[in-house]
Amino acid sequence: MTDWDLLASRSGLVCHDLVGWMMWDWQALRNYEALGVPKGLGWVAAWRLASLGDVSPAVAAAATYSINPNVIALVMDAYLEVTDTQSILAVRDAAVEPGLDDIAPGLFAELGGLAQALWRGVDSAHFGGRLMFAAHRDQPRPEDLNSGLSAWLAANCLRELRGDNHWALCGSEDLDDVEVGLLHSVMVDLDEYGSEEWIARSRGNDDEAVAEGWARLEAKGLASDGAINDEGRRFRLHLEARTDALTAPAWRAVGEDATTRFCLLVEPHHSAFVARIDATAGPRWMPAVRVKK
Repeated sequence: MTDWDLLASRSGLVCHDLVGWMMWDWQALRNYEALGVPKGLGWVAAWRLASLGDVSPAVAAAATYSINPNVIALVMDAYLEVTDTQSILAVRDAAVEPGLDDIAPGLFAELGGLAQALWRGVDSAHFGGRLMFAAHRDQPRPEDLNSGLSAWLAANCLRELRGDNHWALCGSEDLDDVEVGLLHSVMVDLDEYGSEEWIARSRGNDDEAVAEGWARLEAKGLASDGAINDEGRRFRLHLEARTDALTAPAWRAVGEDATTRFCLLVEPHHSAFVARIDATAGPRWMPAVRVKK
């Protein structure tokens, strides 16, 4: 009998690997800068925000959830002054094939055979309360629905679905953007990250915001003396399991065979994807791909 929660967890990591490197892709960054954005400011978020269209920064910050709203406003102001969101999405799409060919030669071509199954999973999910997922799914699909780009875009939608599911759970627990950053330290190796605060600070939060985040977590019994306690660790791991369970129905729609083939195709390249992020962004970035041993 298939453990769909486990398979959803596994495929979620695969989607992070397949998509996350785009945040710092050097070719995409250069082409984004060529649109007129000074020094390519904010590409790390702009390629995701663009699917939302010309919404207010407040709406975009609500959708991204864990990134400081001031950072979101800075990024959106930079690109909306000089370009449009469809041009940004075109930069993203043009970077997928060369980027994957550089990281994992041959993977892009092989992905195409899974595209329709992945879109089946995307189309099976309802949009309610899933803002980033809905925005990405609403974008035009490639003319060649069996291409590597088509499969990558579908995997990106499924990644956004998982993210929206996770944020819905975080919202239901009254966790703010700083708290979720602090709690995510449970999921990574602190010997690598050096501090439980690194992730929250990497999202644009200062000393005052981090101190307030710790105070809120302590009031909820999830932290003690400025550190995540045992209850906080249990809570965060359970939150992850609940996220897997919420996302599992989409992978059921993809199908066991296609989901397993998708994982087996991408998983051997995990170290290459992490190495690419290390080379372009530096260590610690994209914590979702850095599985705690």
